[in-house]
Amino acid sequence: MAKRAVIRLQLDVAAKQQLDKLCERRGMTQIAVLSRLVKWFGRQDEVVQASVLGLLSDEMLGDLSQVLLKRLAAISESHRKGE
Repeated sequence: MAKRAVIRLQLDVAAKQQLDKLCERRGMTQIAVLSRLVKWFGRQDEVVQASVLGLLSDEMLGDLSQVLLKRLAAISESHRKGE
């Protein structure tokens, strides 16, 4: 059996309600949703992580969205080709 770590997560009421709706809509448990999100987030590069966490100023964000879209498209294409 795979080893697991257990953490405690504190959410504000609005975030908890959004999580509940998401889980209901997707037919998933909270643990499954949050586990997948954390795995996805951990695989992202530093720029994506900083952007998601709101650590970049509006000035820094400038053309970042276009750069990120191109980067994600390239990654997606390489996965389709099996590279």
